[in-house]
Amino acid sequence: MSDQAHSDPGPRPPSSAALARAITRRASRQTYDIIRWLVDRGRRDDAFRSYAYFRWVDDLVDAPTYDRVACLQFLRRQRGLLNGLPTGSRPERLLPEEHMLADLIAGRSDAHPGLRAYLERMMDVMEFDAGRRGRLITEAELDRYSQLLAVAVMGAIACFIGHDHDYPETPARLQAVVGAHIIHMLRDMSGDLSAGYFNIPRSTLEAHRLMPSDMQHPAYRRWVRARIDLARRCFAEGKAYIRHMGCLRAQAAGYLYCAQFETMLRRIELDGYSLRSRYARLLPMPGWMMHLLREHQTTISSSRQTPTGGAR
Repeated sequence: MSDQAHSDPGPRPPSSAALARAITRRASRQTYDIIRWLVDRGRRDDAFRSYAYFRWVDDLVDAPTYDRVACLQFLRRQRGLLNGLPTGSRPERLLPEEHMLADLIAGRSDAHPGLRAYLERMMDVMEFDAGRRGRLITEAELDRYSQLLAVAVMGAIACFIGHDHDYPETPARLQAVVGAHIIHMLRDMSGDLSAGYFNIPRSTLEAHRLMPSDMQHPAYRRWVRARIDLARRCFAEGKAYIRHMGCLRAQAAGYLYCAQFETMLRRIELDGYSLRSRYARLLPMPGWMMHLLREHQTTISSSRQTPTGGAR
C-alpha cells in the first residue's frame, strides 16, 4: 500500500453498523431477522458487520464484469486486512465496507475463537470461488467447499448466539450447514452456470459425457437426486445435533436455517429432480416466530430483574 494511501484518508461512513444493517436487510431479510432477534445483546452490530462484509466481498467476486486479475488483487487486499487488523495495523484509507471488518475486529476484544473461524474460513470460501470461476471442479473440491462454509457458519453461531455457552464438539456439528450448502448449490445451478461457476463435479460430467448445461438429462437428474438424498441425511444428523445444543436461541437459528433449505429440497423433489432456471425468493422469518422470540426475550429480561427469593 502506497504512502499516498496512508496520507490521504478515504471517506469514513458515519456508522459501519448502519451500513451493515442496510446491506444485510437488502440481501437477506431472513438473516436480518435472525440477527435482530436471536443474537446476543451487545453483539448484534458486529453480527451485522460480519455478514454484510462478506456479502459485499461475495458480490464483487461474483460481479458480471469479471476481471480475474483485479478480483485476485482485491482478495489479496482483503486477506491482508484480515491478517493485519488484529495486530493493530489499520490503514487510514479504507473503503466504507472495509470499515465494517475493521470495526468488527476492533470491537471483539474477547478474541472469541468462533469469530476467527468465521473470518478465516469465509475468506477461504471467497478465494475458492474466485479461483474456480470458469473451470470444472473435482468432487473433493466440492466437499471441501461445503466444509469450509460449515465451519464458518458454526463459528459465527458460537460467537454471536450464546457466546459464553459450550457447544458440543461432535462429528454432526457441521452437517446441517453442509446439507444447506448442497441445496444452495443446486438452487443456484443455472444462475451460477451463466456466471462461469460449475456446481457439478468433472467426474460426473465425464462419466456420462455431459455438458454442464445438460440439466434435463436423465444422468444429470440422477446426480441431483443423489445430492438431495445426501442433503436429507445431513439435515437429519444436523438437526439431531441442534436438539442438543443447549441454547434455545441457537436452536431456533439452526432450525430456521434448515427449514428454508428443506423447503427448497422438497421443491426440487416435486420437480422430479429437474432444476429450474429460477426459484422464487424464500419468505422472511414468519411473524409468529418473531412474536415468540419477543415473548422469550421479555421473559428472560423479567427473570433477570426478579430479586433472589422475591415474589414470583
